[in-house]
Amino acid sequence: MKTAAPELLPLLKQYFGFTSFRPLQEEIIRDSLAGKDVFALLPTGGGKSLCFQLPALARDGLTVVVSPLIALMKDQVDALQAAGVPATFLNSSLAAGEGRERLRGLHNGEFRLLYVAPERLMLSGFLEDLQRWNVRLIAIDEAHCISEWGHDFRPEYRQISELRKHFPKIPFMALTATATGRVREDIVTHLKLREPKCYVASFNRPNLTYRVIAKIKPFDQLFEFLRARPKESGIVYCLSRKATESVAERLNENGIKAKPYHAGLTPKERSEHQELFLRDNIRVVCATIAFGMGINKPNVRFVVHYDLPKNIEGYYQETGRAGRDGLPGECVLLFSPGDAVKQTTFIDEKPNPQERQIAREQLQQMVHYAECAGCRRTELLAYFGEEFAVGQASSLSSSSDLGNGVNSTGETPVPPNCGACDNCLSPRATFDGTLAAQKFLSCVYRIREKTRFGVGLNHVVEVLTGADTEKIRKWDHAQLSTYGIGREHNRSEWAAIGRELVRLGFLRQTSEKFSVLEITNAGRAALKERKKITLTKPVTAPETKTHHVGEITCDEGLFERLRELRKRLADERDVPAYIVFSDVALRQMARNYPESERDFARISGVGEKKLREYGEVFLSEIARHLATNARQIFAEESFVVPVAQRSQLGDTARETLRRFRAGDSPAEIAEARGLVVGTIYGHLATAIEAGEAIDLAQLINAEAQAEMAAAFQRTGWGNIVGARELLGEKYDYGLLRIYRAAKNVSFVGR
Repeated sequence: MKTAAPELLPLLKQYFGFTSFRPLQEEIIRDSLAGKDVFALLPTGGGKSLCFQLPALARDGLTVVVSPLIALMKDQVDALQAAGVPATFLNSSLAAGEGRERLRGLHNGEFRLLYVAPERLMLSGFLEDLQRWNVRLIAIDEAHCISEWGHDFRPEYRQISELRKHFPKIPFMALTATATGRVREDIVTHLKLREPKCYVASFNRPNLTYRVIAKIKPFDQLFEFLRARPKESGIVYCLSRKATESVAERLNENGIKAKPYHAGLTPKERSEHQELFLRDNIRVVCATIAFGMGINKPNVRFVVHYDLPKNIEGYYQETGRAGRDGLPGECVLLFSPGDAVKQTTFIDEKPNPQERQIAREQLQQMVHYAECAGCRRTELLAYFGEEFAVGQASSLSSSSDLGNGVNSTGETPVPPNCGACDNCLSPRATFDGTLAAQKFLSCVYRIREKTRFGVGLNHVVEVLTGADTEKIRKWDHAQLSTYGIGREHNRSEWAAIGRELVRLGFLRQTSEKFSVLEITNAGRAALKERKKITLTKPVTAPETKTHHVGEITCDEGLFERLRELRKRLADERDVPAYIVFSDVALRQMARNYPESERDFARISGVGEKKLREYGEVFLSEIARHLATNARQIFAEESFVVPVAQRSQLGDTARETLRRFRAGDSPAEIAEARGLVVGTIYGHLATAIEAGEAIDLAQLINAEAQAEMAAAFQRTGWGNIVGARELLGEKYDYGLLRIYRAAKNVSFVGR
C-alpha cells in the first residue's frame, strides 16, 4: 500500500535527522512500499541504505538486508541503533549465546531490520525461520557482486536468486553504486526481478576533485600530500600486500599514524586496523582492494592510489569512498607507465583466456584515463555511459532505462570543463605533434609492410630510436626507412606519443597477450593528407586551490572543539566518531552557533534520540566557545548545494512541468492529478535542479523572495527547516526548495 507523503518526512527527521530526501530516494521508497521490485544504482554517498531502512520503519514486519561484509553489517547496525532503530545482524562473528539471543528477538518481532550474509540464507532451517518472521522486503546490497562482469564478482551471491521461490510475493530491492549497463542487466536477470522499477543515478560526484600526478618518488610525493593535510584522514591504495606494509611503516616513522590492511592479515588484525581508522585513532589506512566496500566512514577526505588500479570500475568505487558526507574530497592517482607493465604480468597469470582478454581491455581503459588530456570527470562518466554537461556540477538523476544513466540533451556539444580535475584546473601544455605522429604512424606502417605482421608499442619505439635488439636483428628492421628517425625523443616520450595516438583514434591496440598496434582508417588518412595533429605533454598536476562543491565555510576553531568533543563521546560509547555526528553536522553547528534545543534540532542529522542524548553537551561546548571568541559572519555563497545535471526528468515530474508551462497553477495541477500541492512544488524544484528554465516570479513574488533570502542568509543554504521556522512557517517547504534551487543555479553560473 502506498504511503502518504506526510508520513515519510516525520520518520526521516525522527530517526535520521534529515528534513528532505536526496534525489531518487523518495521515488525508490514509495515503489518499494507499493510492493514493486526495484533496481537502484546510486553512487557512493548517494543514500542507498536509506532506501530500505526507511520503508522498514514505515510498515510492520522485517526487512532482510543481504550484505557481503561482516564489518559493513556491524557498521550499519551500530549507526541504526544509535538513531533508535531496532536493527540487528547475524553472522559468524557472534558468539553462540549472542546469536541465540538475537534469534529470540527475531522470533518475538523485536527488530525491523536484519542484516545477513548470502551464505547464511540457504543454511538448513534459516529459510524456515525467515518465513515465520513476517518478512516484508528483501534488499540485496552491493548487488554488482552477483555478476561475473562486475569488478567484484562473488559466487555465493548467485544463490540469492533461490529466495524468489520461497518468497514469491515479497518485493525485492537490488542496490549498487557501480555497474555498467551489462552488469545492470545481469543483476536484474540473476535476481529474477519482476518488472522492476529501475533508477539509475548520475555517476558524478561533484564534491570530488580528480588528479593524476606523474609518479617519480612516490613515497615523498605521498608524504608531502599528507603533511599539507595534518587533520584529514584517508585511504592509500597499493598494488601489493608488501607495499601496504612498507608504506604504512614509513608513514609511522615520519609521524603520521597509519596501518596496513590486506587479505594476508588475520581477521582480528584487519578488524582492529579498520576500527582504529573508523574511530579516528589513525589517519591513514594503506590498503589493497580488500579494504573498502561498504565502509561507512563519511569523513574520508582523500583517496590516494599509490599504484595504478586494474580497471576504471574499481578505481571509481575506491575514489568514491572520499567525501561521502558531501564535503570536498580529493582523489589522487600516482601514475607511471611501468605500473601498467606490472599489471600486465599479473593478467598473464590468469588461467582463463576470456578473463585475460577482459582484464587487458580494462587495463588499457585505465591507462587511457590516466594519460588523457581532457576532463577526467567526463572520461569517468563516459565509461558508465553518461554524458557530462558543460559547466554543471551534477547531482543525481532518474532513469527507467538500464543502459545510460543520463541522456543527451541534444544540444551542440561544448568541450566540458568540470572545474574540479587537474586537466580542467590546469590544462596541460600542447605542442604541434604532426611530425612526431607522422614518424610514428609511418613506422607502424613500414614494419607491417616488411614483416606482414604487427608488433607492439615497445618494438615500434625501439625502431624509432635506433635500438639494437635481438628482434630488430632477427626481423632485419634496421633496414627500415624509419629506423632511427626519432632520436629527438627518448623511449618514454615516444611511448607516450604512441599511447596518445591510440587515444586519438589514429592507432588501434589489440588486447591479446602479445598486443600489437594497427593503423586505423583515420591514421591512414592522417598519413596521406599530412593533417596537423596536436599532442599533449605528459601528465603533471600542480596543486591548485579552488572552491569545491559541498564546501561549508564555518568557524574552524569551533569545528575543532566540536570534533574533539565528538571523539570523547564516541570513545565513551565504543563507536566510531561519525556515529555521534557527521562532519556536515559539526560544520553546520560551527556555522550557525545553535543556542537552544530548537536551534539544535535544525542541524542536519539531529533526530529525536540524538537531540536528547547530545543536545545539552554540544550546546554547552558552543556556548563556552562563544564566551571567549567572537561570532563569525558567513556570506551566503559559502554553502553551495550541488546542482543537478540537465537530464531526463522522471515521467511524473515531467508531466507537472508540462502543465505548469501550459499555464496551470500548482494548485490546479495538484487537483487534476490527485496530489498535494507540496508534491507539485517538489516536482518543480527537481526540474530547476535538473537545469530546466522556470520563471521564479510565477511562483514567488519579490517580497517573498527577499524574506527567503534573509532567512537562508541566517540559517545557511543547507538548512530549509531552519529557514522555514525562522519565517514562522509562512512558506511551504516546496517553495523554499524551489527558491534555493533557483538561487543555487545563479550562484554556480557566476
